[in-house]
Amino acid sequence: MVLQWDVIGDTEQSVLADPVRLRSVRRLGGRGPDEAFDRVAMLVRKLVDAPIGVVCLVDADKQYLAGQVGMPEPFASDRIMPLTHSFSRHVVVAGEMLVIPDVRADPRMCGNPAITQVGAISYAGAPITDPDGLVVGALCAVDREPRDWTPSEVALLTELAAVCSSEVCLRIARAVAEETQRAAESAHQQLELLTDLTESLAATMDVDEAMGRLGRIVTAGLADWCVVTYADAPGAAPHVSAAHRDPARAADMARLADLAARSRTDLQTVVLAARRHGRPVRHADGPQKLRGRVSDAELAALATAAGLGSSMVAPIISPVRRRVLGAVLLVNGPGRPPFTEAEERIAAEIGRRAGLAVENSRLYREQRHVAEVLQRSLLTELPALPGVELHARYLPAQDGAAVGGDWYDAFAQPDGSVMVAVGDVSGHDIEAAATMGQLRNLVRGNAYGRNDEPGVLLAQLDQTLHGLRVPAAATAVLARVRQSWSGYAIGFANAGHPPPLLLLPDGRVQVWWVPPEPLLGLPLQEPRTTSVRYVPPGSTLVLYTDGLVEDRDQMLDDGVTRLAEVLRSCAVYPGDELCDRLLEVASRRSDDIALLLVRLTG
Repeated sequence: MVLQWDVIGDTEQSVLADPVRLRSVRRLGGRGPDEAFDRVAMLVRKLVDAPIGVVCLVDADKQYLAGQVGMPEPFASDRIMPLTHSFSRHVVVAGEMLVIPDVRADPRMCGNPAITQVGAISYAGAPITDPDGLVVGALCAVDREPRDWTPSEVALLTELAAVCSSEVCLRIARAVAEETQRAAESAHQQLELLTDLTESLAATMDVDEAMGRLGRIVTAGLADWCVVTYADAPGAAPHVSAAHRDPARAADMARLADLAARSRTDLQTVVLAARRHGRPVRHADGPQKLRGRVSDAELAALATAAGLGSSMVAPIISPVRRRVLGAVLLVNGPGRPPFTEAEERIAAEIGRRAGLAVENSRLYREQRHVAEVLQRSLLTELPALPGVELHARYLPAQDGAAVGGDWYDAFAQPDGSVMVAVGDVSGHDIEAAATMGQLRNLVRGNAYGRNDEPGVLLAQLDQTLHGLRVPAAATAVLARVRQSWSGYAIGFANAGHPPPLLLLPDGRVQVWWVPPEPLLGLPLQEPRTTSVRYVPPGSTLVLYTDGLVEDRDQMLDDGVTRLAEVLRSCAVYPGDELCDRLLEVASRRSDDIALLLVRLTG
C-alpha cells in the first residue's frame, strides 16, 4: 500500500511541476487580490450558498488565492497557501470536477491542515484551464459542515469555472503578446548594442582604447559594471580596464582596474574560468561568494561598493589563433535580476568581437612596424657636411599607412656643392612609397657628379621617367647650395611644389614663390627653369611637402603664410626643436609630411 501511494505521489508531482502548465500559472501574475476573480468568488457564495468561495491557481509548491470570499486570516490577506493545505491540487491532478461531501472521509484529504485551520469540511471544485487545456487551478466552494452538492450547484460551479477559464485565456494571450513585444524590444536593443560595439571597435586600432569603448557600451546596455582583461601573448602583463554604468564611479573603476592588473591571482581566476569553459558562465550566487573570489582587500571593497549581485564571465577569443586571450567580467548589482540565457549569447558575441579587435590591433601593429622599417630604409640618413646643418622629419598621414610618397634627400657633390630635395608622390600607401623610392634614387643617380642647374636636372628626370615608364606623378623642389662671395648661392627648380622658405639671420622670412611648372612625370611643353637666390651665412632654408600647409578650409597660400609666421616666431630654436614647432602647424594631418631644414652655418 505504501508503494502504491509513493507512485501516486510521483504522478501528482509530475503533473504539478509540468513546466508548460507552470508557465501559464506564472503568466497570470500570482500573489495578490484580483478584483475580477474576487467577484467570481462572491458569485459562488451567493449562488451556491457556500460560506467560502475561492479561485485557486496552483503552482508547483503553493497555491494562490486569486479570488476569495470567506477565508480566515492570514490566508485572506496573504492570498497564498502551501500545497499541504490545498484541496484544489487534486482537481489539477485529476483534470476534472471534484465533489467531496466530507473531506474527513476521503483518504486523499483526511489529513489536510485546512480542515482545522480553515474549517473546511465539504469541497466542490471545477477545473480552470489555459488555452492548451492544461488545468492551472480550480474554482471551488467550501462548506464548514458535511454537504451533498446538488447537480444544479455542480453545474453552476462548472459554468463559473468556464468564465474563469475564459478570463485566464485572455490574460495569458495578453501576457504572451507583451512577452513577444519585450523580446522583440530586447532583441532590437541587443542588436543595437552589437552594432554600436562593432562600429566603435572598428573605429580604432588602439586596443586599449577599443577595450575602454567596449566597457562603456556594455555598461550602457547589458551590465551595471564590467572588467575587461586581456594579454597580447601568453605570460605577458595583462591589460585591464573597468567601467561602471554610473559616471560618478569612474575614478573607482580606474583604481579597481589598476589593482586588478597588479593582483594577477584574481585575474587569473577569471581568465582560467573563461578558458576552461570556452563560453560565458553565469553566476547567481550573490555578493558573499563573489567577494570570496577576490583576495585583495581594497579590490574587494571597490567591487562591493560598485554593487555585487549576479555575474557572468565571457571569454575573449581570438578568431585567428583560436585561443582565449582574456575575459570580460560582467556584474549586476543586487537590485537587478540574474543574467539570462539571451544575455549569455550576447556576452559570447561580445567576447568574439573583442577578440577580433585585439587581433586587428596586433596585425595593425605588426604591419605598421614593417611599414616603418620600410619607410626608414627608403628615407635618407642625412650626411654630416661642413658648413651645413641638416634636420628632417617624416610623418605619415594619421588616417593612412605608416608609409607614403613624401621624401627628402641631401647629398654632397664632388665639386663641394650640396644637393637638397623634397618631393611628394601622389598617395600615402605602400605603392606610393615604392614609387617614391624609385624617384628618389633616380634623382640621386641623375644629379650626382653633374654640374647642371636644378631645372636641367629635373627636365632630364622627366625624360628618364618617360623612358623607363615609371608611373610617377610627383611634385618636387630640387636645390643646389654653393658657396659664393656673399655667403651662399641657392639655385632651385620647382615642379608644382609649395614654395621654399628662407629664414634670414635677422629673423625675417622670405617665401620663394616662382611661376608654377608641371609636376614630374607629365609631358613638358617648355624647358624647366632654375631660380637663384643669394643668402647670407646663418640663414635656414626650409623645404616641405603640402601635408604641412594644406587645409580643406583654407587656401594653400594661407597655409604657407601661417608656416612662415611660425618660422619667424620660432627663429631662435635649435634645429630639431624648430622642426617640432613647424610640424605643429598641421593641426589635421590628412596627408604625409616631409620636412627638411638646411642651416647654413658658414
